[in-house]
Amino acid sequence: MNNRRIIVIGAVGLFLVAGMIRSVTADDHASPNFIVVLVDDLRWDEIGCMGHPFVQTPNIDRIATEGVRFRNAFCTTPLCSPVRACLLTGLHTHHHGILDNTNRSEQSHRLKTFPQVLQRAGYETAYIGKWHMGNDDTARPGFDHWVSMKGQGTSFDPELNVDGHRQKFKGHTTDVLNEKAVAFAAKPRESPFCLYIAHKALHPELTQRDDGSITDPKAAQFLPAERHQDLYEEDAIPRRLNVMDSLDGKKALLREIKDVPPLGPATGTDERTVRDRLRMLAGIDEGVGQLFHALEKCGKLDDTVFVFTSDHGYWYGEHGLSVERRLAYEEGIRVPLLIRYPRLIGGEQLRAGSIIDEFALSIDLAPTLIDLAGTDEKMSVDGQSLVPLLRGRHPRNWRTSFLVQYNSDTVFPRVHQMGYRAIRTSRWKLIRYLELDGMDELYDLQRDPYEMRNVIEDPDSASVRKELNSQLDALLMD
Repeated sequence: MNNRRIIVIGAVGLFLVAGMIRSVTADDHASPNFIVVLVDDLRWDEIGCMGHPFVQTPNIDRIATEGVRFRNAFCTTPLCSPVRACLLTGLHTHHHGILDNTNRSEQSHRLKTFPQVLQRAGYETAYIGKWHMGNDDTARPGFDHWVSMKGQGTSFDPELNVDGHRQKFKGHTTDVLNEKAVAFAAKPRESPFCLYIAHKALHPELTQRDDGSITDPKAAQFLPAERHQDLYEEDAIPRRLNVMDSLDGKKALLREIKDVPPLGPATGTDERTVRDRLRMLAGIDEGVGQLFHALEKCGKLDDTVFVFTSDHGYWYGEHGLSVERRLAYEEGIRVPLLIRYPRLIGGEQLRAGSIIDEFALSIDLAPTLIDLAGTDEKMSVDGQSLVPLLRGRHPRNWRTSFLVQYNSDTVFPRVHQMGYRAIRTSRWKLIRYLELDGMDELYDLQRDPYEMRNVIEDPDSASVRKELNSQLDALLMD
């Protein structure tokens, strides 16, 4: 296990490192452009290149076929606001301070993010889409161009803050954001650019209070563009086996909570909801295609690092869950991660279309892009640069376990007081609840990939439980 925090101070070369990030040399092609496409609530298994049986995502899949796909990519906090800060800062939630989905607007203005470093290095930077660390839609530091919405935004006819001026736009929000992103990417310029587009989709339409809380989560609706409303109408919806989890051994989920119906085995989320989410994804895929076309037209495609990922997963009834994406089961923490950059990927060591099996985390995005940019200024991060993996190497000191965390909030009563710290290895997952005594969970993912049998109390698991608790303590101290 290699869990380290990298601390690099100043552009003048003074640094203290617990583990060095190796910079990309000029021979790798200096100052690439960056495009990061972040999808809201997208599961890892909802795109074609990840094996979905019928969804059509040809442009997203192109990133993988001409680049790489990470088979084991995860978020470190499966909740919108915290993980968005993880992606931008390279820090764990307990280090960057965006602890939950309440209104963290003020704190989010103080974050130290990788676009700030790139901007100081001469990059032209843009943020387009959903910020979602509070309802504040005003520009954050580090961005030359800013297009964002208040809070969750809307699926149609969005009001956007465009460089300090609020404007009303007509149409599906995904289309509007795609248009803004393409215009920025296609703009003539001498300097490199960094475009971060954070879609409203696949998030449902919600009514939000000023403090960031949701008025009625059960009233959520997924609203695709009109042209996509009939997609996949005849396709059979795939189901994972754990939609029929009996919940035996999951004491935290079986708690009796006043005025909240008990959980139990379900047949899964209704088909309309699943289809509408995938229909919303169609608009995002079109936008990816438009970005490809714009980059090809201006001759910048192969000089651009193209990243596609999501903030966290979603529930389709697994373990009886529907909207509580906060929990540490695989459906909540596993995310898609695709990267295309022919200047680095596609040689003898790592061919285009390759699959990388090492653990990659949301906190790795910032150090990876800083590494690829080759800037003099570095960042203090908890994550690791993925560049060695993109070179086709398999570092011996690569992480073999990682931390997942969630801090209790009150948006969904079912997960109230279910704050936890968890550790995930290639075989095991230990979930330690912070406020619920005697309800911890341990899963052998090799024998039980659907996490249906909690073995925390099995005598045969005592040594594993002890070792994982020790490793988890070490991760938290680090």
